[in-house]
Amino acid sequence: MYGNTSFGSSDDVPTLNAEQRRHLRSDLANVAARTRELLPDDFAVGLELSASPEGPRATVAVQPPVGSMVSAGYTPDDTADLRIGEDERTDIAQGLAASAALQVKQAMANSASPTAQ
Repeated sequence: MYGNTSFGSSDDVPTLNAEQRRHLRSDLANVAARTRELLPDDFAVGLELSASPEGPRATVAVQPPVGSMVSAGYTPDDTADLRIGEDERTDIAQGLAASAALQVKQAMANSASPTAQ
């Protein structure tokens, strides 16, 4: 409420320059692509790069065909090095895919009958 007044918060929120934004968006796109590879085509995968009060925030989200959406957020600790490491990108993609599959399983638990006995 008082953010733009002289007595408001004086904390500097880190911002991204064009190159940092491009690197972070590239890493996000890589996570989204890996997540898409792990899931069937019925799952929608998207990404968003936005600003939050703590600084830049990256989000990758998956909407399963049934069930709730799942997402993973990433807020870099240091704006000097915004790259998401290879192992971390793989972990995020696998975790999102597993969570999205679990959402489908939980949503279908009560409505589907077993196909084999």
